[in-house]
Amino acid sequence: MAAPTKVQILSLYKQLLRESNKLSDYNFRMYALRRTKDAFKENKAETNVTKIQDLVAKAKENLDILKRQALISHLFGSNKLVIEKPATPTNI
Repeated sequence: MAAPTKVQILSLYKQLLRESNKLSDYNFRMYALRRTKDAFKENKAETNVTKIQDLVAKAKENLDILKRQALISHLFGSNKLVIEKPATPTNI
């Protein structure tokens, strides 16, 4: 198996971020975004090709999980939290 290129890894990163944003629950969405960013930052200096291939395979599995979870979260919608609602100006 050939080593993944930087373009492929960046594409995978963007896909993970997009799928994370599709989650309807605020807490799950923010956790998925934070976890994705942290994992890629943590491993950005990795040079071992085998380790990179393993990390990419794990990221692809997580992408599949996120896709399924996003679909399920839209089937069972939830109310928006206060933090998600746009601020309304008040007359003081």
